[in-house]
Amino acid sequence: MEKNETGRSLFAQCGYAQADIDARVAQVWHEIFEGPNKFYWESEDGLGYVMDTGNDDVRTEGMSYAMMLAVQYDRQDVFDRLWGWVMKYMYMVEGHHAHYFSWSVKPDGSERADGPAPDGEEYFAMDLFLAHRRWGSREGVYDYAARARELLHYCVHKGREEAGEPMWNADNHLIKFIPETEWSDPSYHLPHFYEVFAQYADDADRPFWNEAAAASRTYLALACDEHTGMNGEYALYDGTPYTEERFGRHDWFFSDAYRTAGNIGLDALWNDAEPVLCDRVAALQRFFLTHDRTSVYEVDGTAVDERVLHPVGFLAATAQGSLAAMHAALPDAERNARVWVHMLWNTPMRVGCRRYYDNFLYAFAILALSGNYRREFERLRTAQRNQ
Repeated sequence: MEKNETGRSLFAQCGYAQADIDARVAQVWHEIFEGPNKFYWESEDGLGYVMDTGNDDVRTEGMSYAMMLAVQYDRQDVFDRLWGWVMKYMYMVEGHHAHYFSWSVKPDGSERADGPAPDGEEYFAMDLFLAHRRWGSREGVYDYAARARELLHYCVHKGREEAGEPMWNADNHLIKFIPETEWSDPSYHLPHFYEVFAQYADDADRPFWNEAAAASRTYLALACDEHTGMNGEYALYDGTPYTEERFGRHDWFFSDAYRTAGNIGLDALWNDAEPVLCDRVAALQRFFLTHDRTSVYEVDGTAVDERVLHPVGFLAATAQGSLAAMHAALPDAERNARVWVHMLWNTPMRVGCRRYYDNFLYAFAILALSGNYRREFERLRTAQRNQ
């Protein structure tokens, strides 16, 4: 793999040898896509999918994550199999949610959910833009840049031009939990993606994405508690946890919410670190160095009688947040950030039925902390990229 354009490997800064870092990066791909604990399979029609091993379905979340790994590891063959599967089995051609993707289908492509989840759409768009940067676009569904622009157009304009709802609120520029709701999920907020969208989306929508990036950073500062650094899984537009139980309880720091620290870390890697967000991640790391990391908490730090479902994913995303926490003004922030990096290094990837979500977050953390989670690529020869 090529080194990140920033040249920042926090693993190297923490004393790990480059050969060992490279081996860990290679191991991540093997475990997810090739080894005995993999959750990627190729189908009889020549396409490929990843399965949520805890729920026995295929999700836009996981497919978009796998596509991100494929482009980062320069595996256009795997990327195209995944994207081909998504377009064949998950893309909704007609109906209220036309031009979005069914968030969950069976591994054989049947019995689709009737709605989308915006975190999948935003990752798909970013995957496709990065694929265009790395390999160039082709034709049809593999015209990566055109497909990304089309998807983002509907995400912003749906409801104005045809039935349905947009995935972002037009007034405050914040991503919704699902198109029909007017609240958000803090872990959906990816300002570092929106800055790329502002370069490559339709010309008319580029100001929207610049505003979305700024709005998301402001929102994350509100959603993440100043003292504990935690955010609710779902939150209102003012950042307060969403307390209605329409979808079950999601006002606490639980599975979705773990991703937020990792997202802030990647934003800090790709862009100038946002001081208040760096402090929020540093507060999160400090809290969990002195509290039970197997317990679930409300965002104010009150323990809940519930156990963490994805301990490896939680640890990985929090460690990835070190890319931001290293810049925090809080006492001992840099020391604590390094402690989390070492904890991740000494934690193996997960095995068993819950390995899907945990190992994706682990993979992203390893890429980011090794300096290999990239947004810029030099075009490579076809012989190099098709393994």
